[in-house]
Amino acid sequence: MLSTRPRLRATLLRILQAFPVVVGVVVISFVLTRALPGDPAVYFAGASADQESIEQVRVAMGLDKPILQQFVIYIGDLLQGDLGQSLSTGRPVAVDLANRLPASLELTLTALLLAIVIAVPLGVLAATRPGSWVDHLCRVVVTAGVSLPTFFTGILLIYILYYLLGVAPSPLGRLDFIYLSPEHITGFYLIDAALVGDWETWWGAAKQLMLPAVTMALFTLAPIARMTRAAMLSALSADFIRTAKAAGLSNRKVLYSYAFRNALLPVVTTLGMVFSFALGANVLVEKVFAWPGIGSYAVEALVVSDYAAVQGFVLTMALLFVALNLCIDLLYTAIDPRIGFLSQ
Repeated sequence: MLSTRPRLRATLLRILQAFPVVVGVVVISFVLTRALPGDPAVYFAGASADQESIEQVRVAMGLDKPILQQFVIYIGDLLQGDLGQSLSTGRPVAVDLANRLPASLELTLTALLLAIVIAVPLGVLAATRPGSWVDHLCRVVVTAGVSLPTFFTGILLIYILYYLLGVAPSPLGRLDFIYLSPEHITGFYLIDAALVGDWETWWGAAKQLMLPAVTMALFTLAPIARMTRAAMLSALSADFIRTAKAAGLSNRKVLYSYAFRNALLPVVTTLGMVFSFALGANVLVEKVFAWPGIGSYAVEALVVSDYAAVQGFVLTMALLFVALNLCIDLLYTAIDPRIGFLSQ
C-alpha cells in the first residue's frame, strides 16, 4: 500500500494537473456563449422595444464592452466566487445551481445505484454461464438499454404505471403537492427527510423519484452490464484463474476474490463515464418528469442566451468531472494497490 504522504502528494498532483482543464473550460465556454445566435438584449428588452431601449438593456448587461474586457470582468468576478446574475431567473447563478444541483445528483445517483444492483450481477452471471438464458437475457437488456431513447422510455413508463395502472404518482417534480419540502440540510430530499425523521415526506419523495430513476437506470445499466460481462470473461480466461483452480480453491473464492476483483478496474472506469454522461445528459428525463435539475436549467438559459447561467453550468460540470476522475483514481488504488499515482 502507498503510504499516506506519497498518496497525498499524488492527489495534489492530480488536482494541479486538472487546473489547465478547468481554465480551458472557462475560456471555451465564454467564447462559445458569445458565439450563440441571437441577441439576449433583444430578448430581455421585449418584442415591442425600440432600438434605444434595446441599447439601454445591452449597456446594463455589459454587452456593449469589447469581448476581451467582458472576459477580464468575468474572470475577476469568478475569482471572487461570483458566477454572475441569471437574467432569466433574476437570481445569482451560484444560488440557482446550489438549489438545482442536489436534485440532479439525487436522480443520477439513485439511477446509477439501481443500474449497478441489476447490471453487475447480471454481467457476472452472463460471464459464468455463456450461452445460457442468463447470457441471452443480458444481451437483450443491453440492446434494449442502448436502443430506447430515455424520453421514450420515460413517456412509456408514465403511460403504463401512471395513466393505465395508477400505481405511480403524477410526474410533476420532486414532491407531490400534498407534501411540504423537507427542511433544507443537504438539498437531497431523501437524506433531509430522513435526518429530521419525516418518513411520510421521505416516502413521498421516494415515490416521485422512482419513475425518473428507473428511466435513467434502464439506459445506464446497458454499458455497465456489457463491460462487467466482458471484463469477467477476460478475467476467467486468465492464467492465474486456472492456477487458482488447480490449487484446489473453491469456485466461489476464485470467482469473487480473484476474477471479480480483477474485473473491477474496467467496470469502475465505465461507472465513472456513465455517471458523467448521465449527469450531463439527463435533461430529457428532467423535462419529461418536470424535474428541477441543472440540465433543464441549462437548456432554459441556453434558449434565451443567458450567458452567466450557461457558463456557470459548464464550469460546475467541469469541476464535477474533475472531482469524479480523482475519485476513480483513488478507487483504482483501493481495488489494486499495485496501481499508484506516482507511476502514471
